[in-house]
Order: sequence, then structure tokens, then C-alpha cells
Amino acid sequence: MPKAIKIYVKYIDAINCRVGHLSLYLVFVMMGILLLSSIARAIFNTPLIWAVEMAQFTMAAYYLLGGGFSMILRAHVRMDVFYSQWSEKRRAVTDTITSFFLIFYLGVLLYGGLSSTAYSLEYGQRNYSAWAPPMSPIKIIMVIGITLMLLQSFSNFFKDVAKATGREIK
Repeated sequence: MPKAIKIYVKYIDAINCRVGHLSLYLVFVMMGILLLSSIARAIFNTPLIWAVEMAQFTMAAYYLLGGGFSMILRAHVRMDVFYSQWSEKRRAVTDTITSFFLIFYLGVLLYGGLSSTAYSLEYGQRNYSAWAPPMSPIKIIMVIGITLMLLQSFSNFFKDVAKATGREIK
């Protein structure tokens, strides 16, 4: 594999590992928000109108920013009827072929995310709820997460091509 591809894989994997490790803590943030909401309601009889929605935004950020990291770990759901019985080389060939579909899907998703984020920023879009938070922050996080997954898809593609041809990118 060319040196540029090895450098690309190294840096994209490193970025997604760091972002993934940081996003793991968002589950605890979400739990804290929901715990605070429960305490406020049970002890002080004061429901927090923002708590559930903020927990949803936190959970969305968690799975969007952690997507690239789960791709590195190959932790996404697979139809494993035949896949686990195949050789490493055959798995790599199959993953290389299916990468094109994933890259296309993520490209379309990124295009829609960018236009949705631009709309949200231009018109100050707010959610239709009692709290009515601005939607642009979560949409920006969505675009960042999709971009990281797209970059990781290319990284995995290069690693699969290398494995299919009998080489490895470390």
C-alpha cells in the first residue's frame, strides 16, 4: 500500500479512537441528566421540561460520534449466517465490495445532513416542544459524526483491500 494511504488510515483511526473514547462518557452525562430529572420531580416536585429532550440529544451525540469507533472495532451488527465461517481473505473481499454501498449511503446522509444543518443555522430552527431548544447544535454534531464514519469507511476499505491482497496496514 502507498505511504499516503497508510498515513491516512493511521490518522483517521487515531481521530476516531479519541472521539470514540470521549463519546463513551456521554452515556454518563445522559444518566446524570435523567437522574437529576428524577430527583427534581420526586423530591422537589419540580419537573424539568428540558431533561428528557437533553438526554435524547446526548444519546444522539453518543451514537453519532461513536459510529467511527465502532467501525474500527468492527462492532456493527452483521448478518453472521455465513460470514463467521469464511476465511479472513474472503471476509475482506466481501467487506471491500459492501464498502461501496456504505460509502454511498453515508455520502447521501452527509449531503442531507449538511443541507439540514444549513437550514437550521440560516433560519434559527427550534424544536417543537415546551423547551424549544435550537436544533443547530445537534445537527452540527450529526454532520461531524457522519463525516467521521465516512472517513472511517474509507480507512476500513483500504484495510480490507490490503487484507484481501495478502497485505496488512498496521
